[in-house]
Amino acid sequence: MATCDYGFIIGMMMTIFLASFVSADPDLLQDVCVADLASGVKLNGFACKNNISADDFFFTGLANPALTNNTFGATVTPASVQQIPGLNTLGVSMARVDYAPGGINPPHTHPRATEIVFVLEGELDVGFITTDNKLFSKTIKKHEIFTFPRGLIHFQINNGKVPAAALAAFNSQLPGTQRVANALFASSPTVEDIVLTKAFQVGTKEVDKIKAKFAPKK
Repeated sequence: MATCDYGFIIGMMMTIFLASFVSADPDLLQDVCVADLASGVKLNGFACKNNISADDFFFTGLANPALTNNTFGATVTPASVQQIPGLNTLGVSMARVDYAPGGINPPHTHPRATEIVFVLEGELDVGFITTDNKLFSKTIKKHEIFTFPRGLIHFQINNGKVPAAALAAFNSQLPGTQRVANALFASSPTVEDIVLTKAFQVGTKEVDKIKAKFAPKK
């Protein structure tokens, strides 16, 4: 994709996003508050650092596809306050997601943000589930958009035969991501087996097998 087209897409997404959503983060009380990621001060967000530059508001990490040779065949490259300190208090962030054929961004939630995705290449089957357990799903193609409401479980999967990619925008500087399976089967300390066996109506052996799949590789 040409550089000018890529820049246009990012600019368009940010314009749409900022015009459509109110930030989920607290309002800022000054022009900028570039995050001091090394500060030991604990607060809701990050402390401001004194010496700032244009580089604090700059990031090239979404320009190129990421490798997708992992368990899920998909990689999320974030562009949040942790990568762009200048986003601190501004209430926005982005991410790029690359998918191999068959790759999935598994069911997860963003507790602090609504998400809007724009397909760069390929097509994706996407969906979210409401608190009434109703699924809203759609197949979205290149240059199409889909929205995931804040806090609801959602997913994307590339069921096509070619790689796919999407840009995501969030109305939070740090939306947070919690994968459902990891939260239940790979927490530390682990969730008691009796909770999982009763919740999923399976035996202890099945729970142990799933936990083993999520255990850190030695």
